[in-house]
Amino acid sequence: MSLPDACEVCVFQMRMNCVGLCVFLIVLFFLVEIWLAQPAERRWPLDSPTMPFAFDHADHAVSRLRAACLLADTANTRPRLDRGKPRIERCARCRLIPSHCMCHLRPVLAPLPGRAGVCLIMAEFEALKPSNTGWLIADVLPDTQAYSWSRVRVDPGLLALLADPQWQPFVVFPGEFAEGREVVTELAGFLPKDASDLVLKRQLFILLDGTWSEARKIFRKSPYLANLPVLSLQAEQLSRYRLRRSSHEHHFCTSEVAALCLALAGDEHAAQTLEAYLEVFSNRYLSAKQSVPADERDEGHQRLRALAAMG
Repeated sequence: MSLPDACEVCVFQMRMNCVGLCVFLIVLFFLVEIWLAQPAERRWPLDSPTMPFAFDHADHAVSRLRAACLLADTANTRPRLDRGKPRIERCARCRLIPSHCMCHLRPVLAPLPGRAGVCLIMAEFEALKPSNTGWLIADVLPDTQAYSWSRVRVDPGLLALLADPQWQPFVVFPGEFAEGREVVTELAGFLPKDASDLVLKRQLFILLDGTWSEARKIFRKSPYLANLPVLSLQAEQLSRYRLRRSSHEHHFCTSEVAALCLALAGDEHAAQTLEAYLEVFSNRYLSAKQSVPADERDEGHQRLRALAAMG
């Protein structure tokens, strides 16, 4: 073979190699695009150390409500502020980024007969917000129900829950904004006197989960809540919630309100556990935003572990 012929063969082989490489890169590009289009829980393997419990994201009322909100929003009207399909990767169980996942810290309370329950009536899109703390309540308390609020339609499940004879519902709301309603500030008349007292019902704390303006709207425009007693909390401490701004320090986040209600009902362990869980969640959430590693040896983490060990 002459030298010119050999050169032509080499050039032809180089061209074929380039074509093959281009085809490979194009196929790889489309495979990556298909992979990225999948939900986060389908992208991570079950044994992934950075995405624990990724497939276990429908085990309580708030996570189920979140899934229902996503399915119902066919018009894609939800705000695109890292809600619904996130801009960043988040654990499907705890809603934090994988490096700050706290699924292994979730406290599990032992069943307690007569323990109070919580009913969350959530404003539109509230269940989709990563900073929502109603999710924490459902993590800790098995008897937590969650419903999406609508002015024109009431969930039949909510009405059935309010009519259930085992519960004594209380709408938790500031008394100064409940003019003309039955307002109570303590539960002394609603608590069992001893273990044999089975006459009194279990407390069901109805929390209006949303911004302050959304909560007031739900309170005013929900006729099915009008005849229920209003529990007005007389908390002395100020809110320590730092994930959203509030113009009033006496406005508490939903998880803080639930902890105050549990303490009022005499369930101090559940109240302290929920407080500690919120503190750890807030610290890890803010650390993730600031790209700072989570410190699992700090006081908040140690307190949560100690309370969780008590059961």
